[in-house]
Amino acid sequence: MRRREFITLLGGATAWPLSARAEQTGKISRIAFLANDPNIPAQPAGRAFLDGLRESGFIEGKNVIIERRFAEGIIDQYAALVSELISWKPDVIVTSANDATLGAKRATVQIPIVMMNVTDPVGQGIVPNLARPGGNITGVIQDESADIAAKRLQFLKDAVPNISRVAVLINMDEPYATVEWNALEQAAQLLRLALQAIAVHRVSEYADAFDQMGKEKPDAVFVALSASLHFTNRRLIVELAAKRGLPTISNFKEATQVGGLMSYGSVRTDRFRRAGNYVGRILKGAKPGDLPIEQPTKFELVINLKTARSLGLEIPRDLLLVADEVIE
Repeated sequence: MRRREFITLLGGATAWPLSARAEQTGKISRIAFLANDPNIPAQPAGRAFLDGLRESGFIEGKNVIIERRFAEGIIDQYAALVSELISWKPDVIVTSANDATLGAKRATVQIPIVMMNVTDPVGQGIVPNLARPGGNITGVIQDESADIAAKRLQFLKDAVPNISRVAVLINMDEPYATVEWNALEQAAQLLRLALQAIAVHRVSEYADAFDQMGKEKPDAVFVALSASLHFTNRRLIVELAAKRGLPTISNFKEATQVGGLMSYGSVRTDRFRRAGNYVGRILKGAKPGDLPIEQPTKFELVINLKTARSLGLEIPRDLLLVADEVIE
C-alpha cells in the first residue's frame, strides 16, 4: 500500500562481468563503478544512475562503458578492486559506500571520483568542505545529522511507545561510525532512550551479537546500514531479530523490504540519479573539485505492517498516514 508517491533506494559491493562493448562511433567514455552490493545494476537505484547519465547524454552501450566491481561486505577487497578498475584507465570512478570511497581516494588523486552513500566526508578527511571540495572528489552524500537521527528514533518510539532501550548494530572502529553514533546519542537523550552499541565485524559474529542483546534485553534494534557488512546481511539481521521478537529500524528501505519493522532515510534512487548527472557533467569537462557535494533533500518512511502483526504490534493510524509506503 502506498501513501504518497515515493522513490526506491539501495546500497553498494565482487567482480561483475565485463560490460557489453559500446558502439564504436565517436568517443567512448569509461566509467568504473565500485560498490558493496552486486545487485545494484538490477535494482531501481542502479537504473536511476543510468537515468541520470542519460539525462546528460550518456547511454551505456552506446557512448559509455561501465565496468563494475563489488566487495559484498568484505572491506579488505576494496584495495584490490579499485586497483583493477584503475588499470582499466577509466575517465571517472563512481563509488557507493564509505569504504569504497576511502579506497578510491587512497588509490588516485588524478581520476575524478563521484561518491554516493558516504557519511560525513569532511570528518573522514575525504574532502575539505562540501561547498567547494577541490581535488578530484565530489558526489551526493547521506545525511546522518542529529535532526534526522532524532526523527528516525521518534518514529520508532511512535510505533513502539513503551521502548526504553535500543540496541544499535554499529562498528565504532569504522571511520564514519562516530558521526552516526553521536547523532543517535543526541536524539536518544531527547527521547529518554538508552542506547547499547553492538559491534559485528564478520558474518559469523551476528548470532553472538544477538545472544548478547538477549542478556541486555533491549526493546528494539537500530541497524546502521551505512556499514557495508550490515547492508549485505540485512536479511540475516532481520531474521535473528524476529526470533527474539525485536522490532528493527534502519536508515535504508531494503531492510524493511526483507522483514524489518520500519525505516526512515533519504531516497537512494534520487541520490543515484543525481550522481549519474554529476558523472555526465564531468565527462563533458567539469572539474569535480568545482562541483559542490549535494546533500539529500528527499526522505521516506517505510513501515512493514506484516512484520508489525507478527510482533503483536498495532501501528498507530496517524503514523501509517504519514508513511510513504506501507508493506502489507
